[in-house]
Amino acid sequence: MTRETTGDGTDFEELRPLLFSISYRILGSATEAEDAVQETWLRYAASSTRPRSLKTFLATTTTRISIDVLRSARMRREEYIGPWFPEPLLADPYQDPERSADLADSVSMAALLLMERLSPPERAVFVLREVFGFAFADVASAVDRSEAACRQLASRARRHMRDGRPRFESDRTKRTELADRFLDALRDGDVDGLRELLAADAQLVSDGGGKVGQKTPVQGIDRVVRVLAAAVPPYIHIGAVIEPHEVNGQPGAILRDRGGRIVATWALDIVDGRIQTVRSVINPDKLGHLGPVADARAVIREKNLARRRPERTHRAPGPARSDRRR
Repeated sequence: MTRETTGDGTDFEELRPLLFSISYRILGSATEAEDAVQETWLRYAASSTRPRSLKTFLATTTTRISIDVLRSARMRREEYIGPWFPEPLLADPYQDPERSADLADSVSMAALLLMERLSPPERAVFVLREVFGFAFADVASAVDRSEAACRQLASRARRHMRDGRPRFESDRTKRTELADRFLDALRDGDVDGLRELLAADAQLVSDGGGKVGQKTPVQGIDRVVRVLAAAVPPYIHIGAVIEPHEVNGQPGAILRDRGGRIVATWALDIVDGRIQTVRSVINPDKLGHLGPVADARAVIREKNLARRRPERTHRAPGPARSDRRR
């Protein structure tokens, strides 16, 4: 028997997707979640004890590590420039058909942002109990609280999440169709098409970490349509590609440069048949786990030049310089 297995035959690698998914929901960071899982493995490998349940033992260890990381991460997030979003996740590695709805709801950008308002113990209890269905005895051990205290934490967290969570479109086919129409309108700069698909209170929010992109949200359908219709088509003109892709379990897309490198991800919140929020992650520090990352500043500069060229081409000729002096 290797150190990676216990008497019940459970293998660490089989549990890795679960551990990552727990940590990601606690931290909102794929990079930090991977580090937490690796640290869990190192601690387990160095331990001389053989737990009765490897799943419970590793989930507890991952949770405790993630709580510690979250406490220090929150201090950094308070100093973050502009809106802060979780690192985008293109696919959740853990799947459980019996809990598919809870898993999908809890990984959305909107849900993860709501979790940011919970205390670290509340967030951990909510994730372990409400999302993954761990028994309160195991949850209590993971967060070092009594079962009664964990029940109270879970109740508060449930109430907060229930009151703040939007009612996303649940029909997957309808969501996909609406997202496809939206992306087509984006590519074409179709003002009327965008207006037809966006909610009246639509907003466009970008996480550029102060490095690239807008630092303040664009709010209201008129402003969002104007910004999107003007800003996106020039990307297509310079060879960029909008690739439809689920982002954090919601319809979205990946913007790639002509070389296939990632410029940004977009996640769409669809409520009552309209797109209410477009969340863009363009901070290169949050995209590296997805693949090669583009130089966003260079791409934006090229895009802006392409945007201005037609204006110069079609501008009516003015008087000669000598004429203007007269």
